[in-house]
Amino acid sequence: MSMLNVFDSLMSKVLLGLAIVLIAGFQYLYWFGEGGYNDHQALTQKIQQQVELNEELKERNRVLAAEVYDLKNGIEAIEEHARLDLGLIKPHETFVQMSTISTQYKPIYLNPNKVDLRTNESADVPTTP
Repeated sequence: MSMLNVFDSLMSKVLLGLAIVLIAGFQYLYWFGEGGYNDHQALTQKIQQQVELNEELKERNRVLAAEVYDLKNGIEAIEEHARLDLGLIKPHETFVQMSTISTQYKPIYLNPNKVDLRTNESADVPTTP
């Protein structure tokens, strides 16, 4: 019996057609169905994004844990926070503040003889010419 004789009967043709339809259906489900290839790729991408976010959060938590440890166990960390956050200046120190104001900024010049710098109000102090 040759291959051509097998597909001569109607039943053989129906079985061949059914096999083709089943294969096509399974391929469709594989590529486009729920839980198929496209869904798998989308989930893989979401997992990768979440892993990256988790790594960033782990690093942030590690830094915070180190900072908490320093604050609990070290005087230098407390002093650093006091200097940066609260403006701590020790006696006989000079405080220098760096400005990031642009070059187009025009400062206001005040005559120290006419303005009380402590209250920023004008004082009636006579000026000598």
